[in-house]
Amino acid sequence: MIIIMKPGVAEEEINLIVGDLKGMDMDVQINQGVECTVLGVLGQTTEIDTSALELNPSVDRVVRVSEPFKKANRKFHPDDTEIMVGDTSVGGKKLAVIAGPCSVESEEQIIDVAKRVKASGATFLRGGAFKPRTSPYAFQGMQFEGLELLQEAKRVTGLPIVSEIMAPKHVEVFDYAVDVVQVGARNMQNFDLLKELGKTKKPVLLKRGLSSTLEEWLMSAEYIMAGGNNQVILCERGIRTFEHYTRNTLDLSAIPAIKKLSHLPVVVDPSHATGMHWMVLPMAMAAIAAGADGLMVEVHNDPQRAKCDGPQSITPDSFDDLMKKLAKTAEVVGRAL
Repeated sequence: MIIIMKPGVAEEEINLIVGDLKGMDMDVQINQGVECTVLGVLGQTTEIDTSALELNPSVDRVVRVSEPFKKANRKFHPDDTEIMVGDTSVGGKKLAVIAGPCSVESEEQIIDVAKRVKASGATFLRGGAFKPRTSPYAFQGMQFEGLELLQEAKRVTGLPIVSEIMAPKHVEVFDYAVDVVQVGARNMQNFDLLKELGKTKKPVLLKRGLSSTLEEWLMSAEYIMAGGNNQVILCERGIRTFEHYTRNTLDLSAIPAIKKLSHLPVVVDPSHATGMHWMVLPMAMAAIAAGADGLMVEVHNDPQRAKCDGPQSITPDSFDDLMKKLAKTAEVVGRAL
């Protein structure tokens, strides 16, 4: 349930209502909007007499939320959420660009890529240390050594680190080692992992599952937020359909749909969505035009010899060209790189 306060209501009046609701064992989330304050109420809200609440002169109206996702719901939080990661943000006017190799392969490789993507305007460095692979015989990543190399690349370039977590037992390490914890598509409904990430203060980039609906995706975000961590970034990375020409099918319609349903920022991964390096630029431009708050792009200095996802990786030179072209698209939709 949400309670929309009238514009200009004194803080004391809001606190009185919040106090009464907490006295009924309700969890109350206070959202200070531009024009008014919205109270998100969680708990056995069927016990609340909405007509009595609406008689309060400080209350504009009361709305019951029918969707199962509450904290992620735009009704609870009308304004867009902007998540700060150090001096960088996701969800503001400036687009977030997360770039780097699918997997960390060596110190030379990750530092070289980090330097070059930063020079082109990237705001985050991505790199896989733990790699979920379809085959158990495929390269599984450098794991803890990979995290150390990412930290070294951060020391050299200053770029915040985004890296994928695989298991709940690694949450403490990731909380220390990276700036944004990525939950991959295969783990979107790993609820034990999501619950553990809800206990941290670290931003979480939550990728959409291979065949997940928008509601299932938002419910996974709800697991993290219900644990107390509201810093969730959603990532559309393509879904599995009957089409086999591309690796996945990029669901661009998910961007405006999620923007209508939720206040959380949305980024798009055109690399995993298509699986083809030559499709990354047009799909990246389309994603920004559709309203995405940023991109996640795989960049490798030698894609032909990459240990993971070489065919979908672009070179640093191609990334530089992509950033220049994206700047024009961003300007058209009122954003900036």
